[in-house]
Amino acid sequence: MKKYALFIGRWQTWHKGHEWLINQQLEKGKNVWVAIRDVPEDENNPKSAHRVFLDLIEVPFIKENLDKILISIIPDIESINYGRYVGYDVIYHEPPLEVGSISGTAIREGKIDQDGTSKKTYS
Repeated sequence: MKKYALFIGRWQTWHKGHEWLINQQLEKGKNVWVAIRDVPEDENNPKSAHRVFLDLIEVPFIKENLDKILISIIPDIESINYGRYVGYDVIYHEPPLEVGSISGTAIREGKIDQDGTSKKTYS
């Protein structure tokens, strides 16, 4: 049976930061589970979880690693909790500043592209 490194998110507008994060485990030879939170659609979440799923399976990075990545939709969560050691690790990945500053909201607003490059507008 395969084990997975679980990543839970909204994944609303896939970007370089998401790739960096998931690659932290793929580069170690781990399988990755990308869990899409089923959140209500609103200004910050303009896509349904189903639409995000359909978008993700078309992302070149995902396609290139499909043998190592599982994608599914999960109910929305309010917290992640655990008591004692139960056979898995909880790992925080600190992104480099240029990756950590990439925002799906800024991409949707047209301020930056998916690599985090500023989109300058001239009047």
